[in-house]
Amino acid sequence: MKPANFPCSGLPLHGRISCSLCHTEPMVFDKTRAWSKERDWRITANPLAWGNSRPEILVLGFSKGPSQSGELERVTHNDVPYRKGRTQVGKILAHVGLLPAADPAHLKMMVDHAIADTNGRFGWGSLIRCTVERFEIKKQEWVGSGGMIDEFMATEFGKRVSVACATRFLRDLTPVTKLIVMFGLGARGSYVATARKAIEAARPGSWQTVNEVAYTDGAITVVHVEYFASQGANIPNWLGQNAHPRSRLGLLARQAASSALAN
Repeated sequence: MKPANFPCSGLPLHGRISCSLCHTEPMVFDKTRAWSKERDWRITANPLAWGNSRPEILVLGFSKGPSQSGELERVTHNDVPYRKGRTQVGKILAHVGLLPAADPAHLKMMVDHAIADTNGRFGWGSLIRCTVERFEIKKQEWVGSGGMIDEFMATEFGKRVSVACATRFLRDLTPVTKLIVMFGLGARGSYVATARKAIEAARPGSWQTVNEVAYTDGAITVVHVEYFASQGANIPNWLGQNAHPRSRLGLLARQAASSALAN
């Protein structure tokens, strides 16, 4: 059964999502948690959605990161996603042809508007809607999932949660939705492979490889782009600002996105 704030079809409505699929306890938003068997990973029940629930383009991060988890009571809903990285999000989306080229300030403004727009072209969320955290033994504290995508997806807990979340939120997309933009490539494309496994399990069908960063079932195309908070020169290299082999991945993403929206 879908949560109460789902429309009849498509994605959840802009706002908080009432979903306890991966939790055995009654859901208390941003309080209820589920742990891995080893108790080294946990998820917090705070799923959220932004933008249009029937979008042409769905933009997904991995999960809410360290700058978002635990701050949901004091940060307004529209300020939560990509809070410290919206300029980079704008640059990446413009590079693949989904936003017009503009200076950094205007790109950030366009992302601000698109996240808040419930009737626009975009829907926004994450592959795993709950916050993902890992217990850091050296620090003796729970830390956010940024930079730990590969490790989480390799665990049995991560596989179970990712497939459950993809099934709940990506299986019954409307025909309006043609493209999923997924932030993150992983080491040597590892996140492309692991995310694909979760999505294929959620949406059984005839999946085909488009190119190194994209795959399709004929109805939707998933295109992986550079992680918006990637460190060092990864983003400039992916954007083609430097003469670097990583720029090829940006061009492949642009080609796949263009093809998906042309069909």
